Amino acid sequence: MTAAHSTHYRTCSLCEAMCGLTLTVEGDRVTSVRGDPDDPFSRGYLCPKGPAIAALHEDPDRLRRPLRRTGSTWTTIPWDEALDEAAHRIHTLQTTHGPHALAVYLGNPTVHNMGSMLYGPSFLRALGTRHRYSATSVDQLPQMLAAYLMYGHQLLMPVPDVDHTSHMVIIGGNPLVSNGSIMSAPDMKRRLAAIRSRGGKIVVIDPRRTETADVADEHVFVRPGSDALLLAAMAHVLFADKRVNLREHTNLIRNTGALEHAVADFTPERVAQPTGIPATTIRRMTHELAAADTGVLYGRVGISMHPFGAICHWLVNAINILTGALDRRGGAMFSRPAFDIVGSPPPLGLGRGSFGRWRSKVRGLPEFGGELPVATLAEDIAARGDDPIRGLLTIAGNPVLSTPNGPRLDAALAGLDFMVSIDFYLNETTRHAHLILPPSGPLEHGHFDVALHAVAVRNTVKYSPPVFAKGDHQRHDHEILVGIERRLHTHRGASLPTRLEVKLREQLGPERILALGLRAGPWSFGGGLRQGLRGLSWAQVTAAPHGIDLGPLEPCLPSRLPKRRGSGAPHIDLAPAALLADVARLAAELDPGPREPFVLIGRRQLRSNNSWMHNVAKLMTGKPRCTLLMHPTDATALGVADGADVRVSSRVGSLVVPIEIDDGIMAGVVSLPHGFGHDRGGTALRVATAHAGVSINDLTDEQRIDTLSGVAAFSGVPVAVEAI
Repeated sequence: MTAAHSTHYRTCSLCEAMCGLTLTVEGDRVTSVRGDPDDPFSRGYLCPKGPAIAALHEDPDRLRRPLRRTGSTWTTIPWDEALDEAAHRIHTLQTTHGPHALAVYLGNPTVHNMGSMLYGPSFLRALGTRHRYSATSVDQLPQMLAAYLMYGHQLLMPVPDVDHTSHMVIIGGNPLVSNGSIMSAPDMKRRLAAIRSRGGKIVVIDPRRTETADVADEHVFVRPGSDALLLAAMAHVLFADKRVNLREHTNLIRNTGALEHAVADFTPERVAQPTGIPATTIRRMTHELAAADTGVLYGRVGISMHPFGAICHWLVNAINILTGALDRRGGAMFSRPAFDIVGSPPPLGLGRGSFGRWRSKVRGLPEFGGELPVATLAEDIAARGDDPIRGLLTIAGNPVLSTPNGPRLDAALAGLDFMVSIDFYLNETTRHAHLILPPSGPLEHGHFDVALHAVAVRNTVKYSPPVFAKGDHQRHDHEILVGIERRLHTHRGASLPTRLEVKLREQLGPERILALGLRAGPWSFGGGLRQGLRGLSWAQVTAAPHGIDLGPLEPCLPSRLPKRRGSGAPHIDLAPAALLADVARLAAELDPGPREPFVLIGRRQLRSNNSWMHNVAKLMTGKPRCTLLMHPTDATALGVADGADVRVSSRVGSLVVPIEIDDGIMAGVVSLPHGFGHDRGGTALRVATAHAGVSINDLTDEQRIDTLSGVAAFSGVPVAVEAI
């Protein structure tokens, strides 16, 4: 008998774009994945990653039962035994060596999982360790730090109102491939084309002619690592040429004069040589942005993974403020998510943030938002001494491939007393674990984007129920987290109220917490009534399988700003003291001295996102993508042809990779994609191993950081390249 077909509507959870999917299911198999034309956000758009969600669900390499490692042998064990052992060994480790003896690393997929997002904060508090790390400090940490210092909340990150802007300048971003990134925006190709069709202009500033640059009106090459100088010069031009227009926010903004003084020496003429951009071009680009009816400057990962990442994002925000773009239709605006993790108090919301409450063991790098920079993890493990790191818990992360100087971290993990990983792959990192606790797959639990709606270019809300029921042998992410937490409290003899609170969350589940959050959010009651929704409720959301459109971004200042600690009234600090103090370090770059023969940058690819997606066969078809992009003149000077192997070496390592000649990259700059390097033994990733490639993080240097924020400086790593 043929199994019945059923149709399911879902949000894709494989990247930040939140595209709507239409899934056709036959029995226990997904037979078709298409874009959902009725999704109000993505309107039928689907990138190549979307259909791969079915292959991920069926992947025979995906773990479904807990594993225990003894030596090099893995054995399947029951869930209760696995959770008991995890909690017991964590408790023993912390009792013996102190609460900070356990380190924690959170990977990028955590943000796409509602169970992890809603149950993770309490779990981390229960662990009580200061040695917390995540993918944040190899990505958007400078962006969050700028938001914290300028607006008073780490998640108040304004996003470009791309659907209404007439002039968009993009620096260090490739939204045609990422579909946004800290700007959730599915189908950026259509959105960018719409800017041009309404007579607008798109300018891309990047050391590589990216896919986005190919569709822009203008592409400007910039030398890697010099972006902060360019942004300082643009701010200088706004002041010097009387182009500042704060509009109606004058009374909200403080320290304008301090910013003007800080950028006084960064003239276009002085930054032209180190950036490689003529002074006339800098001045013209700035004038055009300031003169646009609706203009916006967008900066992303290329200026985050940067020696001056915090300054870069400070100046991106400052330029949008100085040109009057902040909180203005077509400019840089704040989202108002239905489940508001910014405006709601904990436990429904995330805290405002913190900076510098404690520091890393070796280099003294600052904590941000309760985390330390992951560039310090390997050295902090090796340091031992007071508060030694003797164990590690990872959640959905593969730091051996995704953090700087991966081989050093790889070696450090091998020496830990205990390691437990919540992950459904046996990968380059989890192979070191003593226990692997695999959560259910993305189609086996409900989905709601708790975090990404806070940076979306349109206000929408959508819940996706599970497509498949999890088996009796499986556990959801939140069940694993709260299961360990409850057992830890039992070991510690926690108070009755604490144990009851954990039991309540166990019984509630993520969906009931989401329902409470919607009732507390800005679209419930009065907010919802203004939109004709009679107060948005969980019942309304679950009754709308395609999602609910809450409308375009709207001005929301000053109400969106939190009250400041100590100073009371909400305001925008245009020149935070910590950032002002770092300007002297930037000024030294005006005379950079001799340049390295080559500098290395990364690149993102549409058919990839993180290392775990390399085990999906559909995403790995076609010609090899792990290549070193090189300009033709550099290839000629080396005497190598397209496809030839070259050796690339940095301070920390060396690898061999084929080159791909491309006149779209600056001379003296080479580029590798991230997430590859699947040639390490002890994993169970058959597809990824067959397309191993090399890891860019075998070359990146954990000593190259933004010294203010501690973020890893992946952009512009000095390397030598030689023919083989």
